[in-house]
Amino acid sequence: MKGASRPSTQTNDLMALRLTTPSAGGVRQSAADLAELARARLARGEGDAYRALFSEAAREEDPNERYRLRMALLQAGVEAAAYLSGRRLAEAYVQIARAGVEALEEEPREPSLLNHVGVAFYEVGALQAAEALFKAARRLDPELPHLRRNLEELARRRRMGVDLLRALPKPLALALGTLTHRAERVAERARPAEGLTISLCMIVKDEEEMLPRCLEAAHRAVDEIVIVDTGSTDRTIEIAESYGARVIEAEWTGSFADARNISFEAATGDWLLYLDADEVIVAEDAPKLRELAGHVWREAFFFVETNFTGDLDDGTAVNHNTLRMFRNRPHYRFEGRIHEQIAHRLPSIPERLERPSVRIEHYGYLGAVRDAKEKSRRNIELLERQVADGEDTPFLHFNLGSEHAAAGDAERARERFAKAWRLLENDPERTAYGYVPSLTNRYVKALRVTGRHAEARAVAEEGLRLFPGFTDLVLEQAHVARALGDLDEAARLIERCLEMGDAPSRYSPMVGCGSYVALNALADIRREQGELAEAEALLDRALREHPTYLGSVRPLAEAMLARGVDPEEVAAHVEQAVETPTASTLFMLGVALYEAGHVEVAEARFRAVLDKQPSSDAARVALAEALLSQKRWQEAAEAARGVLPESSHAAPACRAELFARIVSGDREGAERALAEAARGALPAGEVALFRAWHDAACGRPLPAALSGEAAPLLGVTLEALLRVQEVEAFAQLVPLVERIGLDRREQRELLASIYLRRGFLESAGDEWAAACEEHGPDARALLGLAQVAYARGREDDAVLFASTALELEPDNAGARRMLERLEPQPV
Repeated sequence: MKGASRPSTQTNDLMALRLTTPSAGGVRQSAADLAELARARLARGEGDAYRALFSEAAREEDPNERYRLRMALLQAGVEAAAYLSGRRLAEAYVQIARAGVEALEEEPREPSLLNHVGVAFYEVGALQAAEALFKAARRLDPELPHLRRNLEELARRRRMGVDLLRALPKPLALALGTLTHRAERVAERARPAEGLTISLCMIVKDEEEMLPRCLEAAHRAVDEIVIVDTGSTDRTIEIAESYGARVIEAEWTGSFADARNISFEAATGDWLLYLDADEVIVAEDAPKLRELAGHVWREAFFFVETNFTGDLDDGTAVNHNTLRMFRNRPHYRFEGRIHEQIAHRLPSIPERLERPSVRIEHYGYLGAVRDAKEKSRRNIELLERQVADGEDTPFLHFNLGSEHAAAGDAERARERFAKAWRLLENDPERTAYGYVPSLTNRYVKALRVTGRHAEARAVAEEGLRLFPGFTDLVLEQAHVARALGDLDEAARLIERCLEMGDAPSRYSPMVGCGSYVALNALADIRREQGELAEAEALLDRALREHPTYLGSVRPLAEAMLARGVDPEEVAAHVEQAVETPTASTLFMLGVALYEAGHVEVAEARFRAVLDKQPSSDAARVALAEALLSQKRWQEAAEAARGVLPESSHAAPACRAELFARIVSGDREGAERALAEAARGALPAGEVALFRAWHDAACGRPLPAALSGEAAPLLGVTLEALLRVQEVEAFAQLVPLVERIGLDRREQRELLASIYLRRGFLESAGDEWAAACEEHGPDARALLGLAQVAYARGREDDAVLFASTALELEPDNAGARRMLERLEPQPV
């Protein structure tokens, strides 16, 4: 029922109470058949026959399917009653109430059932029983839709003095009296379970750096720790056992799912919680696990995971919802060798899943966001099925938007968040729903990322009105101000974030928005404003005050290197700031040193990572690239070859090995690596590019054409060859630029950009000049010529080229920045 008035003299003075809204496809065929029978039997006045259907449902062995059937029968009963009146209406509701109470006597901890049965009592005037059931449902699930509205309607009926019981036939009134006592006893029993246990399950290998922090945060909140070790050579097992873990040593089969399932099979808890070693439960949230364990009306819980590193556009972090805790049932097991999955094993009943109330921080230094994107694409498919089945709830659209955002599709995320926001606009209970703060923040971010800055500001202001002290929204306002070029306003807002501190945990905020994330954002603005010393000081403060936050490591190192500090001194400063450098710290430091051209110092850090974590494929690939930059071809190839084919880093490792083999003339090694790449390590277009290069190095002709799929890799390869001054190999490959499907203008742009970055200024200028001659002047070419002129010290020419670019394209941010650099006065 959705709030429409009843076609009955008993309820025409009141708005009908609300129930949940089931999805059109959320009921299996067996449930649909029972529901149809239920409607027919109540319509004929066959109350006992209607209740007999609940006995049929009780024979279902699976508890979730049994629940689904009972909910379908109750909903069908309410739908049938809508077409009845007078005594038949009252009799129908008494039968619905009786059937519901009997089901609840078996298991009273079912919030939705309690709400439905409470409505049945309400409709016949048994307000005492209805109130007890509504309050019991609220005690279990305060966010259950319509509960607050139902209690308000009940209070309103009492204030109006409406007494429907007097109008009931005496037998029905007597029956209701007995049922009321039973309902009150059921309501009293409807409390979270106590004494249920939690097993933390993990798979690890060489995680001595990360594991202690993970276990320290979690071990007091769980009853058992089961860890499957797949071949550690460091202190991982010793550390795990020091926290009371039961360690199972298992051979690595190449399947993450197999390893996880070993830990699940060994676990004895009522609930299974799984984490990776580089994931840490937020300290203030860990005690919530005990509370969640009592929620036996759920099958699984999603947590909010914050990934602090990866391919992030704004340099901060990304949040996504991740399934991490579920009932210990034999059929809840993972599938999939690399991207293991379990969500599809859970019941497709929305109220059986609870959304984020616990936060996890993910400190993995590479791939975190990429892996989240892959999982999100699979989740999107599942959620879209619910949409196709007719479900149209704000919560569903919020989840879809969240998955699109994690997958990197900001526009689709914005569309879904906007739909959820619109559906909630007139809901007086919206601030009570736990997901709405996250919806607000993610909607603002999606608006900002898609360039809708005015809307982002408006929604942020509305969000702060609804959720006072929500620091994340103030930080988003700062990002909007920065995007609009108002750096002073952006800095003011970030300083406000630092004054506010992190938002209350009830908002599921991103940890650090009132501290280290804000400090890093402010440092970035100061750098852009030219205040390099202050930027460096802010980054140094962020790292010293929050040494576990990796986001400060690389920008601090880059700031010091840009100031001309000796690279060894930079490394020592960063390592001292964090007191005990972890593998992740060393990795991020190595990346900063490598990108600044201090390859030997970077190499030492990557090797130190591998000493601490021998299984770190990210560090192995980075080491290979550092060796490539030093033209140590054989060492680079062997380092890359150490990455296993099933690793998520197999593709970059394969590229590094092929580069080393081909440029060094290792024909046999190149052939072997090409064969492995062709078996699936690389896309076909990339394999074709390396094959063409290998053929050219062997004196064979280049192919007449290559797939456009190879274009990005060709650009990277050409630039890498110039970086290591392999000019002959560069000359062999450069003709391929004309054979990969790019038009002539884009060919010019590709080569000119490579030449500029590698310092071949004359060649870069020639390409952009040729682009102007062949296609007419455009903003990109003119800005490129401005950059060449500036690099040569010809500032007047640079101003001329940049000004002309800005005339052709007034919104060209690069040309504007160039002029601001050359002409401090406003342009």
